[in-house]
Amino acid sequence: MTIHSAQGGEIQMSPSKYSRMINFLQEDLAISTASLAVALRHREQDPGPLAMILWQYGLITLEQLEQIYDWLETA
Repeated sequence: MTIHSAQGGEIQMSPSKYSRMINFLQEDLAISTASLAVALRHREQDPGPLAMILWQYGLITLEQLEQIYDWLETA
């Protein structure tokens, strides 16, 4: 999985970090499995950062988006 940074570069995400991110989304931000499934389906058609897709489709708030990027910086 590739996540695009705010500066436009790419950050490679290991499978274990990806799993931790999904866990963070579900446990800490209470993002439903259904919302994640919708975002992942859209990501297959239009690749991009999962956090941005969640936000673009109204599945998370701007505050949650900021929390995700904060988590990504420290994870």
